[in-house]
Order: sequence, then structure tokens, then C-alpha cells
Amino acid sequence: MIRTRPREQGAQAPPSNLTRRVLTSRQTRLGLIMLLGMILFTIVGPFLAPHSPTAVIAKPYASPGDGLLLGADSLGRDIVSRILSGGVNLTWMGIAATAGGVTLGTTIGLVAAFAGGIVDTLLMRVVDVLLTFPTIIMAILFVSMVGPSRILLVILVAIGLTPGMARVMRGAARPVMRREHVMWARTIGLPSRHILMREVLPSVTSPLMVEIGLRLMWSVVGLASLSFLGFGVQPPAADWGLMVSENKDGLAIQPLAVIIPAACVALFTIGGNLFAEGAARVIGRTEGARS
Repeated sequence: MIRTRPREQGAQAPPSNLTRRVLTSRQTRLGLIMLLGMILFTIVGPFLAPHSPTAVIAKPYASPGDGLLLGADSLGRDIVSRILSGGVNLTWMGIAATAGGVTLGTTIGLVAAFAGGIVDTLLMRVVDVLLTFPTIIMAILFVSMVGPSRILLVILVAIGLTPGMARVMRGAARPVMRREHVMWARTIGLPSRHILMREVLPSVTSPLMVEIGLRLMWSVVGLASLSFLGFGVQPPAADWGLMVSENKDGLAIQPLAVIIPAACVALFTIGGNLFAEGAARVIGRTEGARS
């Protein structure tokens, strides 16, 4: 007898259809445009910088003029050049930390939901322990002991994102484990990896898309905050969070050196928030209509 895969009533829409629905929302399109625009800005920006971002070319807090479109910062460096060059590290570190945290958290959550029992309990207890350590404090602790390293920062932020991601994906995957197509796959003895990747993961695409946007936003904010506190990207490198920290004492004299990098971080995070919130609304309406 040939075993045929069961077709569930009300099964989740294919990822391609879901993606099209998400992109029809004005909010998600706006958020995606902002995100892609900021990423493009950080990639192209260093090539457009009129000066070296570390070169001292004017007196501290010089006003705009004499070839300086926005003036100079606390050390006399061109603000425009530092703005254009200041998002490179934040972008690649934020994307890398998000990818690492999402991948690790999703893996833990799916394995916990799939295995159940003692494995589920142990994994969730580890997640609970990690949740007790705020990401910023944990990063400051390790950076103080080991020293500032961009790779270390990416790893620490990724670890900080993992517990929340694991709990969300576990909660999303547990109902999927009771669906007919997953039970059928387990009954006929398909490998666990195949079941998780081919049967379970496509069914949790909705929360996964939302979480990616949220985690990217938190990664950018966390990395910028660490730079502001002096535990992230180190001077004389150009970094938006570091620029706010370096020029905050001269805010009354040269506000552009603080306002513009802060606005760049805000645009990055607002774009991620708009995309995640818009995707969540579309997905919620889709699932509500299907039920």
C-alpha cells in the first residue's frame, strides 16, 4: 500500500503566498524601504565621504562652512565623513548578531518542541537562566574581562537574542507538532532533521518573519548603546553610537554631531519596527480569516 501524505484543512499558506501578502501592506513596505535604504546608505556612504573619518581638519566643534557641510566634531573631524562611514560596523554587526541569534534560538525552540519531555525541560531551563542576564550588562562584563572585540560583541548580542527567540519559536512550534502532516512524518520514521526542516519550519514562517525584524531592531539598538557606553566600537573608528558619546558634551555648541547619528540609529530601528509590526498585523488577519 502506498502511503500518501495527508492534506490538512486550514493548513498554513505557503511561504511564497504569505510573503506576497506581507509585502502588500503599506506599513511593511515602508519599513522594508527604510531598512534597505539605511543598509544601502551604510554600504555606499564610505565611498562618498569627502575626508577620512579619522582626519583632524578643523578646530573642535567648528561650525558649518569652509568645506565642512555640517561642521566638525569634538576633535575637529568632518561630521559628514564620520556620518557616512559610521554605519558600516553597526550594519554588519547587527545583521550578523541577528542571524546568529535567530538561527540558534529557532533551533533550540524547534528541538524543544519536537523532543518534549526532559529535553524540552532542560533546554527551557537553560533559556530561563540566560534570560536573567540583561544583554547590555553581560556584554559589558565580558568586554571588561576580555577586551573590546567586534566579533565578541556580535557573539554576545546573538546570545542575548537567543532566549527570547527560543521561547517564541517553541510556543509557535508546539501546536504544529500535533498536526497530521507532522504526525504522519514521525509515524513513517522520517529523520528528525527532515521533519524539523521540511515539515515544521515552513509552518512557523509567520512568527519567524516578525521576530527577524524585531531582533534586528534590538541588535542595532544594543550595539549602538554599547558603543555609546564605551564598550562597543572603539575610537578613532567612526560609529554612530560612539559619535553620540564623543560629542554629547558639546551638544549646545554643535548639536548636529549628536542629532544626526542619533537620527540614523533611529531610522534603522524604526524601519525594523514598522516591518515587524506590519508583518504581524498581516499575518494575524490572514490566520484569523483562515480560522
